[in-house]
Amino acid sequence: MSIPDYQSLMLPLLKLASDGNEHLFRDAVDALADKFNLSDSDRRELIPSGTQPLIVNRVGWARTYMKKAGLLESRRRGYFNITKRGLSVLSEEPSEINVAVLRQFPEFLEFQKPKEKPTTTKENDRDVSETPEEKIGICFQEINQDLTTDLLETVQGCTPLFFERLVIDLLLRMGYGGTRRDAGQAIGKSGDGGIDGIIKEDRLGLDIVYIQAKKWDSVVGRPEIQKFAGALQGQQAKKGIFITTSAFTSGAQKYVSKIDSKIVLIDGEELAQLMIDHNVGVNTFNTYELKRIDYDYFTDE
Repeated sequence: MSIPDYQSLMLPLLKLASDGNEHLFRDAVDALADKFNLSDSDRRELIPSGTQPLIVNRVGWARTYMKKAGLLESRRRGYFNITKRGLSVLSEEPSEINVAVLRQFPEFLEFQKPKEKPTTTKENDRDVSETPEEKIGICFQEINQDLTTDLLETVQGCTPLFFERLVIDLLLRMGYGGTRRDAGQAIGKSGDGGIDGIIKEDRLGLDIVYIQAKKWDSVVGRPEIQKFAGALQGQQAKKGIFITTSAFTSGAQKYVSKIDSKIVLIDGEELAQLMIDHNVGVNTFNTYELKRIDYDYFTDE
């Protein structure tokens, strides 16, 4: 039997999780491979880049899409479980679950927003009016967005001490901090009312940036930012970075736009994207080169 596409795997995967237990992703792949009677050669078949088995890739995207729609969730790395919404969808006894079904949920529409285009004739639920280059760009955005979500979940599961080290690594990669030793001594050492650490703005130390960097479960509001701003004033400082794994309220964002001190707010989504941009906690597993004709080469023809 040929390997099912990722949309055909959605309903079986959701049914697999319907017992309410946590499921190890690797076990789910094996269970679905058994369900569809995949041969050993089917299970060994790789995606075009040769970096991953095709069945693992497709089950992974089925899981990702349903997580984006709120039908599945991950409470710890490598595992997933069904949500109340997922159980509700199953109670309607759908004949299939696909992208069209998932689009009834606002979270999934938000996930797809960067690549939404006017509806035209579609093939495999992808707009056939898109050029190959556009499709590559869309797929890159989608993969990157999924990486951002997984990376943030991983960061939220780290210990506070490791999170402080992560912040050091990121700021150094971004050009702050002078040496790693300087940065390591600064972060987590200040403890001065709302300030977690200090770091050089450049290698020469021409200015100092004060930092608040903590893992937060709830949204960070204006009172916390005011406390941080007050701590900056107490140090006669003008620059600060407030980093959180959650998000900021609109009140907090408006507040920093009106005060004299320059405070940069970095929420969880931006933190994950900065980590990707500066290769902190991620690595490149594959590279594609797009080539075109070098017409200058043929000018003497």
